Amino acid sequence: MVDYYGTGTPLSQLATVQVPEARLALITPYDKGAMAAIEKSIRDSDLGVNPGSDGTVIRVNFPQLTEERRKEFIKVAKGKAEDSKVSIRAIRRAAKEAMEKLEKDGKVGKDDLARAEKELEKVTGEHTAKIDELLKHKEAELLEV
Repeated sequence: MVDYYGTGTPLSQLATVQVPEARLALITPYDKGAMAAIEKSIRDSDLGVNPGSDGTVIRVNFPQLTEERRKEFIKVAKGKAEDSKVSIRAIRRAAKEAMEKLEKDGKVGKDDLARAEKELEKVTGEHTAKIDELLKHKEAELLEV
């Protein structure tokens, strides 16, 4: 997000972004007056890069990942995975409460409630396992040199 005339605007709406090499991004603003704001946003982000400008294009060189930086990214990925699992559990809790309310109101029977709870647990387990699988894959990808 770039602070463009006091409004948070996505970079993709202010400029074209090209990646000619694996560790270089070229950002060409549509409005040359936005260059300083774009540079400031990139510099203030948590990417750990310092953009350079020649007046028409902003160049962002991404340094080679160090082992320390890779481990930081793994910690971030683990945090995101845990946040996702917490969200899934919150959704499961809300769904279970809604099902119990339907049973209490007499709109569904005990058998239907038991079947629905079993299905809910199955779906929750599948999504949690998918998150674990994605995290494992991302860790391996980050540790690959």
